Amino acid sequence: MVLSKTQKKDLTKKLAKELSSYPIIGIVNMANLPAKQLQAMRSKLRGPVVVKMVKKTLMKHAFKIAEKDKPGISQLADRFEGMPALILSKDNPFKLFKTLKANQSPAPAKAGQIAPDDITIPKGKTPFSPGPIISELGGVGLKTSVQDGKVAIVNDKVVTEKGHVINAKVASVLTRLSIMPMKIGLDLVCVIENGVIYGRDVLDIDETIFLSKVQTAARHAVNLSMEAAYPTKDTMSLLIAKAFTQAKGVAVESAILNEKTTPDIIAKAARQALALQGATS
Repeated sequence: MVLSKTQKKDLTKKLAKELSSYPIIGIVNMANLPAKQLQAMRSKLRGPVVVKMVKKTLMKHAFKIAEKDKPGISQLADRFEGMPALILSKDNPFKLFKTLKANQSPAPAKAGQIAPDDITIPKGKTPFSPGPIISELGGVGLKTSVQDGKVAIVNDKVVTEKGHVINAKVASVLTRLSIMPMKIGLDLVCVIENGVIYGRDVLDIDETIFLSKVQTAARHAVNLSMEAAYPTKDTMSLLIAKAFTQAKGVAVESAILNEKTTPDIIAKAARQALALQGATS
């Protein structure tokens, strides 16, 4: 349907108003996403997430209008990939990325697609008997042998590096080996929040590793605070305990009697007396 100038202008203003009303605005790449999966995704995400599919030119015009309320939003136009669409959310950007990633499903590779990551064919025995398959595998750089009557791949091999185009030979071999390196779903390219743009490389974090790093950093911070005798609410009780132990140690060594040191000084004297008695007997 062809829109008139007035309709385009009204649509742009409406989109700009929506952009201004959401704290999180993102760009998704919908290339290679079948209509059936798109409808399923939109149904799942309905509520906290809104997907807007409009032409690039209308997006860019809407960005300019929304710039006064969303500084920096026009920079999203430089992040368009494949078939770009807008995603609007009130979720945390990292939670949004995790939600979209969890709803992706594996898919076979097709010639001409871009590898999302390094595509590796692992070593091991295949279900194929020796025959034309050997030359097919060799055609993509795989070394083979025959094990128990079946063709085996000798070494792991990266057949297409991340960001490179998957050629027809590689796509065919991957399909025959039942390797599905692609993902079907909404591919979140980046989001903007409070004027800061986060790319997928920042948003795609391993929560277990991230938590481990935070815990390690916290331990290091406490250790540094202790060594520097820098009091905080987390180290005050530890510093007092450390100071008490050190002060008590000095008092015991100096034989300064008080209610805290007397038992230790008496025990120390007893040990020394026993040691002396043993040395002289």
